[in-house]
Amino acid sequence: MKKPEADPVVARNRKAAHDYHLGESWEAGIVLQGAEVKALRAGRASLVGGFAAVEDREIWLHGVHIPQYSQARWFNDGSRRKRKLLLHRAQIDKIERKVNESGLTIVPVTLYFKDGRAKVEIALARGKKTWDKRHALAEREASREAERAVSRRLKGRPD
Repeated sequence: MKKPEADPVVARNRKAAHDYHLGESWEAGIVLQGAEVKALRAGRASLVGGFAAVEDREIWLHGVHIPQYSQARWFNDGSRRKRKLLLHRAQIDKIERKVNESGLTIVPVTLYFKDGRAKVEIALARGKKTWDKRHALAEREASREAERAVSRRLKGRPD
């Protein structure tokens, strides 16, 4: 019987949805060293500030923080080193073409385990302007207030 994992999601980049308009996304494998896998299984990683870049027809993940694993001795350095992402050639070519044509960037959205292997969900993203962020915040606040009003009304409490 297969042992169920507690939570396969190690890290989410919630800031990406706030800072970018997210577009098409892909699931990519990630090349890690042994101690990094143990650190991820312990649930320690941060995707904030991370991005991916196409270099020599390969995609590399930059700025993702995977801290040192305390019980490891070897391969336990470079917490913010660049890490290679594993995608099919056709996917890499498509991503590279879209990034070069449209001026988009590639951001990591989620880091998780699938069938015992570490995976990263990456997405094409276009940066939001400050007014976009304020507008999204105002919309979210208005919908929350509407939900509260409906809830109060259903419970019979006056406003």
